[in-house]
Amino acid sequence: MRGIKHHVDFCVVGGGMAGVCAALSAARHGVKVALMQDRPVLGGNASSEIRMWICGARGKNNRETGILEELVLENLYRNNPPNYHIWDSVLYEKVKENENIFLLLNCSCLDAEMEGNVIKSVTGWQTTTQTKHQIFAKYFADCSGDSILAPLTNAEYRVGRESRDEFGESIQPESPDRKTMGHSILLQIRETNTKSTFIPPKFAYKFDEDDLQYRNHQIGSNFWWIELGGEDDTIYDTESIRDELLKIAFGVWDHMKNHGNHGVDNYVLDWIGFLPGKRESRRYVGDYIMTQNDIEKEGRFHDIVAYGGWSMDDHPPGGFRHKGKPTTHHPAPSPYGIPYRVLYSKNIENLFFAGRNISVTHAALSSTRVMGTCSVLGQAVGTAASICIKNNLTPRGIYESKIKELQKLLMFDDCYLPFMKREVTPLAKEAVLDEKYENIRNGYDRPIEDEDNGVYLNLGESIEFSYDQYVKTKGLRIVFDSNLNRKNHNMPCYYPLEIADFHVPNTLVKEFIVTADTPEGTKVVHKEENNYQRLVFLEFNETVKSISITLVSTWGEERAHIFSIDVL
Repeated sequence: MRGIKHHVDFCVVGGGMAGVCAALSAARHGVKVALMQDRPVLGGNASSEIRMWICGARGKNNRETGILEELVLENLYRNNPPNYHIWDSVLYEKVKENENIFLLLNCSCLDAEMEGNVIKSVTGWQTTTQTKHQIFAKYFADCSGDSILAPLTNAEYRVGRESRDEFGESIQPESPDRKTMGHSILLQIRETNTKSTFIPPKFAYKFDEDDLQYRNHQIGSNFWWIELGGEDDTIYDTESIRDELLKIAFGVWDHMKNHGNHGVDNYVLDWIGFLPGKRESRRYVGDYIMTQNDIEKEGRFHDIVAYGGWSMDDHPPGGFRHKGKPTTHHPAPSPYGIPYRVLYSKNIENLFFAGRNISVTHAALSSTRVMGTCSVLGQAVGTAASICIKNNLTPRGIYESKIKELQKLLMFDDCYLPFMKREVTPLAKEAVLDEKYENIRNGYDRPIEDEDNGVYLNLGESIEFSYDQYVKTKGLRIVFDSNLNRKNHNMPCYYPLEIADFHVPNTLVKEFIVTADTPEGTKVVHKEENNYQRLVFLEFNETVKSISITLVSTWGEERAHIFSIDVL
């Protein structure tokens, strides 16, 4: 069999949302990256193979931004009417178009070469090419969900639920166990113009209303509660768990279609997953283990690099077989901070991790595991890796000497960090600016509590930065309003005849013009006619006495709303 060796700076194992964001963030900061994914598509639980919603922090103006928001807005622009395979292509294109990323799909990590407590290389088997790929790198990130590098490197990890007493967590059981949350198989239905029939496979289970009394088996559910495996081993028993989930899933649709009135006469089964979506397996141990108590205290750490805000959504290990509600939502503040120390290994010197496998207790995992949170964790890890490479530091070394730099870079890349203020660029601070526009350089890129932190402008209105003498600029950093409270964030879980509200947010600025007063006279340095992103970087090298931006149109709103302009 063929074997190929590759040499990069940073190797990311796992191409779910955390892995994609880790790879993109590192690559955009100049790092040579290998991204190894064991499936034919990227996105993990959010991909066309599983189709789970990307959930995250709840509450007003708490939507995750950064790379995740860029990907979602790209999808809203390109994918109408929404199709999961187009979403796959959005992720694929963003990764493939980056020259710093070497992408290996259908490649499953199966070995690691160690030198003491340092990973030297990992090896993956690519099924489509029957080739072993050995990746040599200085730093590694395990974003595989199942923490494949833990048993391969002897990294410390945990499985299951801690005892209530170990960390003083009220929602944990009295005694520790290896039980976890389970896997789910989702299904999607599509409305047609005529009635249709459904003949279930012979293996499908039969259910009555009593069997489904706590499960929302109506139009609009994505059937996340078709869940099993928490009482088994969620890695080694995955195939048998999948078999049982398929019997349940087909049985649920048989019940909805053929037994009782569930309003689905004109609906057909459009898709059913054969790859279970996982919630929990191995969790790494880092320099800190985040707990239920940390979440409840809002996570006010000095080394915050990401945030969560989903409730502590703890599913019973029995899943579908549990006689009662399929989950318990224990309250969690939104947002709460997540510290950098939970993103690198306690005992393996060059190992990061991001996603549902970070250093948290089971109780904390029930909140941090959702993909919106996992995505911002991935971006934090990729950015940290870039600082490690530039400064020849270990992941722990970032915490010891570069945590402020990491936080600064993340906020500059539009990652919101609760309880922190972004540093505005010197050329933005020094400029003369009409006082009615002061909010665009206040260091906050979203509304926070009762403060809007933005500026409303009539279409055609301009904002000007002026200087007493000529200054050299490299461009602009702009944050527009993508409506962080919009409802059309996720791919649909069912398909009615007409799908509304899946489009670029009306609040986003579509057209704008940037004009500069240069020694050669006034000139247009940028004209944008089709913007659909929130974070926009404009590159131009000019010497200017003033620079202004005129907002021409939005995607629907009568006025424009803008949060930040930084002169670079």
